[in-house]
Amino acid sequence: MTKTRKLFSYTVLFCAFVYNCANRGTPSGGEKDTTPPVITKSEPENFSTNFTAKEIKIFFDEYVKVSNLQKHLIISPPMEYQPEITPLGSASKYITIKLFDTLQPNTTYAFNFGESIEDNNEGNPFPFYRYVLSTGDYIDSLKVKGTIIDAFEKSPEEAVSVMLYEVDSTFTDSIIYKQKPKYITNTVDSTTFEIQNVKAGKFLMVALKDDNSNYTFQPKDDKIGFVDQFITLPEDSIHTIKLFKEKLDFKATRPKQLSGQKIAFGFEGDHKEMSIDLLSQIPENFKYKITKDSELDSLNYWYNPKLEVDSLVFRVSNRSVVDTFTVRIKDLPKDSLKVNGSPKSSIHFNDDFVIDANTPLVNIDTTKINFIDKDSLSVKYAYTFDELNNKYVFNFDKTEGNNYSIEMLPGALTDFFENKNDTLNFSMRTRSYDDYGNIRLTLQNATYPLIVQIVNERGEIYTERY
Repeated sequence: MTKTRKLFSYTVLFCAFVYNCANRGTPSGGEKDTTPPVITKSEPENFSTNFTAKEIKIFFDEYVKVSNLQKHLIISPPMEYQPEITPLGSASKYITIKLFDTLQPNTTYAFNFGESIEDNNEGNPFPFYRYVLSTGDYIDSLKVKGTIIDAFEKSPEEAVSVMLYEVDSTFTDSIIYKQKPKYITNTVDSTTFEIQNVKAGKFLMVALKDDNSNYTFQPKDDKIGFVDQFITLPEDSIHTIKLFKEKLDFKATRPKQLSGQKIAFGFEGDHKEMSIDLLSQIPENFKYKITKDSELDSLNYWYNPKLEVDSLVFRVSNRSVVDTFTVRIKDLPKDSLKVNGSPKSSIHFNDDFVIDANTPLVNIDTTKINFIDKDSLSVKYAYTFDELNNKYVFNFDKTEGNNYSIEMLPGALTDFFENKNDTLNFSMRTRSYDDYGNIRLTLQNATYPLIVQIVNERGEIYTERY
């Protein structure tokens, strides 16, 4: 073989070797990183005492990022001026906490990061990291724990704040409305809680579904629960706290005119003993009606005849609460009568047929109302009137698989302003008994009266029996 042919052969073999090596597959990049980041050091060190620094740095062995701080970060005790924590939205090998608040003397602080810290590449969380410091000579080491349940809902709320208020010379019953707690934790994704690094002493324990995230109780928005008695630490008890929505104290809000001869009086709390009295001078033929708004927390005050005045003065009261309001009166058109009937298609055997209107109903003429079944037979009915909710409720016997037509001739209904209805027609049907199930309950150790409810997974009432 000549040198030229040998060189050609070696070249072909070398190229084939390189080609085979290059086509064995795509590099996998190695196994996926599932290891959370590791803290290498902290400045000052975690669990430092006699703390005076204004900045904290926590170093990691890889790049990390911080996310969802609003959900996860809990600082106990809460600070009046929130610290600045970086990086947010970018990666770094250390986290910086800049303090702007003046720390209380001889107090243990804990920064609970939850699962907000994760590595930059794979998003592996550093779970439930806590940075603890003390402005005194030692770290408080007591703890209190327990569970949260909802007094009414099947599934308790998530992200419930559990708080301790120190019972000292400054403690008052109104502290939960005005001041932030001494210690705090959050259930986040669990119904259990544990408050750590607490000092010995007497405390009020409160759980709060804090929608405003301000650590103070807002009765209109928040659910609350509490331990009946003060707790004294150290202790070995595990506490169970029931959340509930507190009934609001009555409060009248400023009324406003919505249309001609109609004024809305808003309220908070219970309206059952709410009284609305017109203090302005009125003619002898003056009449008024009060109805409850079907959607809003307000009572509608309707009056007749029209008053040629610039304003009206009202007194609104409920038990011991009395307020006086002046309402500016504008020349607005009155509401025209609109009637609604329900249900509109299928009716249950235990349900009633209900008529309501947008203006107060004052009279019904039953000679102009006919209930007829599918065989064109007249169906007997009885009715009641709910004046506050402005509803006529019709009860009638129903048979399975039947169709019912309801006809209301002109003038069957008359409203507060002497308006009458045009011809109204409604139809509905009942289903077969086979379309429904039956439940028989045996109640043990029951104390009457009782309300038994069937609810869906969201706690919404499907039906109930008293």
